[in-house]
Amino acid sequence: MTTLPGPGGVRSDLETVFRSAYPRVVGVAARVLGSRDEAEDVAQEVFLSFGRSSVPAGEAIGWLSVAAAHTALNHLRSGRRRAAREEYAREHDTVAADVADAVVTLEERRRVRAALARLPRRQAVALVLRHSGLSYAEVAAALDLSAGSVGTIVRRAESALRKELNRHASSD
Repeated sequence: MTTLPGPGGVRSDLETVFRSAYPRVVGVAARVLGSRDEAEDVAQEVFLSFGRSSVPAGEAIGWLSVAAAHTALNHLRSGRRRAAREEYAREHDTVAADVADAVVTLEERRRVRAALARLPRRQAVALVLRHSGLSYAEVAAALDLSAGSVGTIVRRAESALRKELNRHASSD
């Protein structure tokens, strides 16, 4: 059943869907962005779009998961938020217990996110959704794929991610 936007342009089932799907949407976005605060911003954008959509309620979780991955990748690729975060970090320099470990960890995460952003979108989304806890069947439904092809796409994405990481590690 499709719930069309009612008066004011917002679907009547938005609150119910929001309450049940919010943790998953934030989780998918956080996987891509590495920041819960940014993931919550992405979730807000995704739910605003969903609220104005006519996506059938039964397809909401898949639609929202894919939208979260796409929106987070867009944010990641644009770099706008990362630049603001880095500027804030420079201005509010804090000392970690082991600065070297903290720097290495942050650099590794940055490298993985940059490599993820260079993957073909379909592979990146499948990889993010699978590693965000969605089953093969849920990833397949969300991306309109056969369940059998999800494993292949995820393995190819993992391989491509490794190649990207190795290629850019040797050029650093």
